[in-house]
Amino acid sequence: MNEHENYSAQAQARRDLPSRPRSPGETERQDMLLRYLGAVATAAADQAHTEGRAPADVTAHPAPSAASPPHRPSPPETGIRFVRDVMDVPAACVPEDLSYRDIARLLAREQLGAVPVVDAEDHVLGVVSESDLLAKVAFEASGHQAGPIGRLRERRMHGKARGETAADLMTSPAITTLPSATAAEAAWLAALSRLKRLPVTDREGRLVGVVRRDALLQALIRDDAGIRAEVEARIEACCPPGDRQAVEVAVHDGVVELTGRMPAASSARLAAEVENIADVVEVKNLLTAA
Repeated sequence: MNEHENYSAQAQARRDLPSRPRSPGETERQDMLLRYLGAVATAAADQAHTEGRAPADVTAHPAPSAASPPHRPSPPETGIRFVRDVMDVPAACVPEDLSYRDIARLLAREQLGAVPVVDAEDHVLGVVSESDLLAKVAFEASGHQAGPIGRLRERRMHGKARGETAADLMTSPAITTLPSATAAEAAWLAALSRLKRLPVTDREGRLVGVVRRDALLQALIRDDAGIRAEVEARIEACCPPGDRQAVEVAVHDGVVELTGRMPAASSARLAAEVENIADVVEVKNLLTAA
């Protein structure tokens, strides 16, 4: 068997291996992820219709300038979750002069992959991560020196790796959000920036908390029990007492199924009400005319 045939046989053997059995809850996690992606996609689509700007309450700068546009008030909609509702307070952070060894100890102790770097007044200057520390150690261990005509990126990485403090090693400016940003806006920014955690600052750029991507996921997606409770509340509000008793509600993965008997006009009105509930993926109106 030549080398090409051997490689082909190995590739076929890998394809023939049985897939890993699903762990308990894996299907539910996949469904939640798909619904989260849908919520982020909706936020991104909404953003595309706002003149191509980043949401008013997310920024890539440590602090807004005096010329920044005035704060856009949040719309008076019900059920909207904000960053302030789901952020972690207090947030772990490091001063700009902390040594890389102490940064490593803090990351290990707090079980974090990255932390904000702040100045003496708690203004967020950047973010330092495990990757920054590993790059430093790797460059030092290799003894590699960037050549005079080396790529600009390589020279910058080498210069950064020679640093000893958080200010030397951090990635700056930090991608931050405000407490008044909606969970959808923050999730859009986290997805766009490929970040698992976003520092939360006040309007002066001072650190007030951190919001995690999984917290945003939970804020954007209600479980089926929560959806069912709101559907039942809508039935209570818009249907006469006699009709309420004849309607049964089932919810699975955001799909609402209505069964029972109800006058046709009431049935259509109820289905329209349920379709407007946040997190409802689909309404199956199986109600028959009374």
